[in-house]
Order: sequence, then C-alpha cells, then structure tokens
Amino acid sequence: MNNNPINPNEKEVKNEQTIEINNSKKNNQMKCPSCGASELVPNPKTGKLRCNYCYTEFDGKELEGVEKNLKKLKGKRKGTGTKNIKEGANDVVTLKCGSCGAEVVIDTQNAPHARCHWCRSILSINSQIENGAIPDVILPFQTPKEVAQQKINDFVGKRNFFANPTFKKEFTTENIMGVYFPYVLVDGNCHAKLSGKGEHLVRSYTTGSGDNKKTYYDADLYKVERDFDITIDDLTIETNSNRLDKTSNTQTNNIINSIMPFDTENCIEYQSNYLIGYSSERRDVNIDDLEAKVNAELKDIAKYAAKEDAKFYDRGIKWESEDFKIIGSQWLAAYLPVWLYSYQEVKGNKKVLHYVAVNARTNETMGSVPINTPLLLLISTIIEIICGTLGLFLFLTTASDDNDKSIGFLLLFAAGFIFYGYIYSRYRNKSARHVYEKETKKEVTNMKRVDELLEHKKGLRNSMMEGRNENELIGEKTEVVRQKKEKNILK
Repeated sequence: MNNNPINPNEKEVKNEQTIEINNSKKNNQMKCPSCGASELVPNPKTGKLRCNYCYTEFDGKELEGVEKNLKKLKGKRKGTGTKNIKEGANDVVTLKCGSCGAEVVIDTQNAPHARCHWCRSILSINSQIENGAIPDVILPFQTPKEVAQQKINDFVGKRNFFANPTFKKEFTTENIMGVYFPYVLVDGNCHAKLSGKGEHLVRSYTTGSGDNKKTYYDADLYKVERDFDITIDDLTIETNSNRLDKTSNTQTNNIINSIMPFDTENCIEYQSNYLIGYSSERRDVNIDDLEAKVNAELKDIAKYAAKEDAKFYDRGIKWESEDFKIIGSQWLAAYLPVWLYSYQEVKGNKKVLHYVAVNARTNETMGSVPINTPLLLLISTIIEIICGTLGLFLFLTTASDDNDKSIGFLLLFAAGFIFYGYIYSRYRNKSARHVYEKETKKEVTNMKRVDELLEHKKGLRNSMMEGRNENELIGEKTEVVRQKKEKNILK
C-alpha cells in the first residue's frame, strides 16, 4: 500500500494548463456608486462597504472567471493573486491618488492600503504586485468587536482557576485585533479508487471467570472497494509560513487553524477598502510549495468520503490500494477575517505566544490559556494521594476477579495524572485543529461498490481490526517546502 504524499507531476492530469483567472481590478480609485465619494469603510455588522458621505451600503463584487461547476475543472486554474512571490520584491511602493494626483508612499509589508494626506481619499492597491500582498478574494468581517470580546471573555473566564496569575492580572480584551490572514482556497475535481479489506462485528462474548476471564470477538471479513468521482469545494490552507507551523513551541498556531471552516462561498473580489480598521498578514509561501500538502489533503477528504460510505465495517478497514487522480483544480488567494487576542508568556529564557481566536464570520472560538503550573501540580498531587490511597485500600480489601473492578482500581491509582492531563488539554488545546477531511465541502458521484464476503473469523482477541488505516491522514504529516528558510540554512 502506498501512503506517501501524492506527487503532483504523476497524479495530476497530464498536459495541464495554467489558466490566469482575470478579474476586474483597476488602478483607479474605488468610489461610491451613489454619490461618487471615495470615503468608503467596511460595516462589520453587515459585511458591506458604507459611504461616509451618503451612508449608502453596497456589496462587493464576485470575482470574474471562476469556474463554479467543479465537475468541469480540467488542468489547473490559478487566480492572479497566487503568483509566485518575487524574490527581493520591494515592499515600499508609491501610490498615485486617483482623486487629487498626490503621491503617497506605503509599506505593503504592514498594510496594502493608505489614505491620501491631502484629500483623505482611500488609496486602493488593486493592481496585482508580485510580493504576495494582494489576494484574489476577501471575506469581509461580519462579527463586531464587542461580540468577539464577549466570546474571548467567556472562553478565558471558563479557564480562570488554573490560569497563570500574571496572565489573569494583565488579561484584557480591549487590545484584541481584527486581522485578515492569508489563505489559498483550492477546488478539486478528482477520482478515487480504494481497495482493501474490512471487518464487520458479528458478536462479542466472554468466557472463563476471575483472572481467566477473556473477551472474544467474531467478525466477517470482506473484500472492499470504493470507486467514485468527487468534487471538493474550497479546501482552505494557510499561506504564511509561521501559521503553517502547527508544531511550534513558541506560538500556538493550531488555535488559529482550528476556528475554520469559514463560509468561503461568500468571498468577494478583493478591495483594499475592506481592510480599513483592520490589520493583515502577508502571504510568504509560494503556491507551488503548497502543492504536495494540498494534494495530500484532497486525498484525505476522498478517503474520508469512502469511510463514510462504508460504515458497515465497524471494526475498521485496511486499504491496501489507494489510487487518487486530480482531474482539475482551481486556486485562489484569499484574505479571511479573524479577531485575535495574543499574550506572550515568559518562562525563564523561553517565550510562548498564546492566542485566543474568533472566526469573524461564524463566531467559532478557540484559545490557549497560560497555566499556573505549580497550582495544577499541587492539586493533581493531592488528588493522586487521596485517590491512590483509596484505590490501594479497595484493592486490598475487595476481590479483584472482576475486570470492571480492576479497571476502576487503575483509574483511582492514576487519578492525579488523569486530572493533570485533562486540565492541561482544556487550557492549552494543543490537539485542536481544522478537521479538513470532515468539514470541507464535497460531493460524491458515480459511486461503485464491491462488498464481497471472504471469511467468517471467530475467537478474535482484538476489539478492532488489525492494521486498520481508514483514519490515517497524509495531509497532517506533509511538510511544506519553505524555500526562504532553506536558503537561509544553506547560507
């Protein structure tokens, strides 16, 4: 069985053609359609732009040239915002005001928009520049700051007891920031064929007594095949190298990843006016460097779809052959909105940046709260002493020929450790992530099934099938090539 990440040169359709998705961005100033004023600001309650003069609100424009029927995708379509980042590109650019003609200097590393200091018109960088600063689409903020503040307050408030004392003293939601983070949205038109074996539980039974008590399982073994077409809509991947690193010991990046998915179907053509009042982070990873990860995650989604269709095999499936082809794909660079609270915890020479993040479209909230480790250790030790002593007493005074009682004793012996692990997990949320294989929108068609009984198996000792792999994720293990970091290492 081949579990290696897909090689895009081998698995994607041959003779692929990269198609530039043209959009209507112009270099001229964006103005109010009602009165012609250029003082346009986003309304976070509606997600629309509002004119500060006539108070007209209007929606953004859909990106032109996007293929909406994903079954028609062939080869590769890429938005202009996905161009490779030009090495040595100058972040400082000069903009010419479309209203009064003044020239204004802006650092696109920090913000791709500015205001003319003469006529106060908003200067819009709507022409694509090859430094990763300008996406194809944007999803406007729709959660007001006060709502995000309440979400963060509620999240932290439920974790107040074991929170670090310095953190509790310094915590305030007044300094939360609205940030547009860079992502790539990938659509896929794919075909998958998986073959292997699956087991279905027939019955379980127990024999013997006391120390000789054993549980056995009878199961039917089947040959299993699933052959189908699948379209995958808006697989969402971070495009900043720091956010891609979920294993960082200095930043809790998995927190930001875990508040997905976004309602990306409501993305509109990028306009810098939507960034007014918010911060933004620049893409610094080339799309080509994400290809192996994207293809692996597309395969994971297809594999999960096969698992959903084969729920009959409750003891598991062991896929022995996994054939996955990408017939066509569509890539768009996007800005997606997040309300972010950050706090830097200092532990001696070590610094850890904790995040509490709110999805500014769905209000999904997740965070990492610094822990008062001495207090947690003290409480865990007390629990361990009390429960361990009780467990030892019961073990010595109670007949232990019952498996359930034996398990109960073990839980009492380990109560302090279990409590510590539970609290740490609840405060740090290190395992939190975007469950892309389940949450990404998909449609399965032309499903062909093979379910052929091979053998009746009796007297099995394992409760689940040996070698089962239907839950393995390739995308989670696929590293992203980071050319800049590699070059620095080589130097």
